[in-house]
Amino acid sequence: MKDDDTDIERTIMTNTKDEILYDHHHDGVDRRGFLKCMAWAGTGALCVMRGGVLKSYALNRPGDQATAIAKGELSFVQISDSHMGFNKPANPDVAATLKAAVDKINALSTPPEFLLHTGDISHLSKPAEFDNVDQILKATGKETFFVPGEHDVLEADGKQFLERYSKGAKGAGWYSFDKKGVHFVGLVNVMNLKAGGLGTLGHEQLEWLEDDVKHLKSSTPIVVFAHIPLWTVYPQWGWGTEDSAQALAYLKKFG
Repeated sequence: MKDDDTDIERTIMTNTKDEILYDHHHDGVDRRGFLKCMAWAGTGALCVMRGGVLKSYALNRPGDQATAIAKGELSFVQISDSHMGFNKPANPDVAATLKAAVDKINALSTPPEFLLHTGDISHLSKPAEFDNVDQILKATGKETFFVPGEHDVLEADGKQFLERYSKGAKGAGWYSFDKKGVHFVGLVNVMNLKAGGLGTLGHEQLEWLEDDVKHLKSSTPIVVFAHIPLWTVYPQWGWGTEDSAQALAYLKKFG
C-alpha cells in the first residue's frame, strides 16, 4: 500500500491520535480506488424532498439541482468528514476542500433551507479545528445541524463537541427537529467506539428514539442522519451499527 493510501485511511479510519483502527491490508477489497474517492475536494449532496420522498443530487451537477429544487418542497445540503486539522499528503489543505464545498453550496440556483454536517468536523477534537469549520460554514449564511464523528469526541468524552453543537440535545448529543412537515432525527453512534468494533446507539438513545417517533403519523416523512450507517455497509471496517435493528424497527412504519 502506498503512503498516500495510508494517509487517506488515517483520515477516515482512526479514533485516537495516529492509531489505525484495523489492518485491512489483506481484505481483498479495492481500497485504493475507494480511499481516493474519500479525498475528492468539495463533495457534498443536495437533498430534495418531493411528495414525501427524499432524493439526492451531486453538488457538481447544476442542471439536475435546478430542476430538483424547483419541483421539491424542501431542500438541504449534507456534508461530512471535513477533518479540519488533517494535513497529510492525501489532503494537505482540508480548509480549501471545505471552502470548495461551500462555494458549490452558495452557487446553487435556489439556496437550501439548511445544512447537515454528519461528523468528523475536526481531526483531533481541538478547539481551533472546530473554530475553523464554523468560520468557513458561516459563508453559507445557513443554519447547520451537526452530529459527531469519532474524531469529534476524542477528548473528554466529546465535551468540546457537546458544548458547541449539542445545546438542548439529549444524552451524548442526539436530537430531532421538524422542517416543513419533515421530521429529522440526529443520532450518535460513535461514543465508546472500540478498535475493530461497530458503532452503537445504546439503550438510552434507543428508548428516546422510540418515544420521539411514536406520536408521528406513518405518513410523516422522516430523515435520520448519523456518522456511521445504521445498516451494515462493511463490518470489517466498522461501517455499521451493532444495535441498529431496534432503531430501524421503530422507523419501520414510516416511508
